[in-house]
Amino acid sequence: MTTKDLTFTLRPLDPLKDAGVLHGWVTHPKAVYWMMQDARLEDVERAYMEIAADEHHHAFLGLYDGEPAFLMEKYDPAHRELVGLYEPRPGDVGMHFLVAPADTPVHGFTRGVITAVMAHLFEDPATERVVVEPDVGNRAVHALNEAVGFVPEREIRKPEKKALLSFCTREQFTKAVTA
Repeated sequence: MTTKDLTFTLRPLDPLKDAGVLHGWVTHPKAVYWMMQDARLEDVERAYMEIAADEHHHAFLGLYDGEPAFLMEKYDPAHRELVGLYEPRPGDVGMHFLVAPADTPVHGFTRGVITAVMAHLFEDPATERVVVEPDVGNRAVHALNEAVGFVPEREIRKPEKKALLSFCTREQFTKAVTA
């Protein structure tokens, strides 16, 4: 996947092999909305082993120049995360992403990541709409979501947070990234 001079690849996450890298990311102050600030390495391994065993939730490691750079999770919102909080449609896919903390930030990198993530999700012809539910306080991700075509619908209450339920169709994504 190439987005504006940035080339990314995705591979399935290996919970045991990748837990050390992930642990550093999810416990970093930048990842406060990931809600794993106090996680131990074993907690990260366990969480991603549970995802690996779940037919409705999948995790991927995103690579930039062959190096781990971001985490992407996709899930079926009819079975995970949003059950009972909205009426899922056929073709809905839920998504989370987390960009690794960087010592030397690259301008446009995070926008490139979310664009690549969305392009990957829409490569599947069965995906009609991507659903996200970031914390209402996460203004940075709201701006990124809007940049790739997400439209907020409403605030919802999840057990762990107050979230902004937002949707992006294939058409909205294409229009946003080609504008």
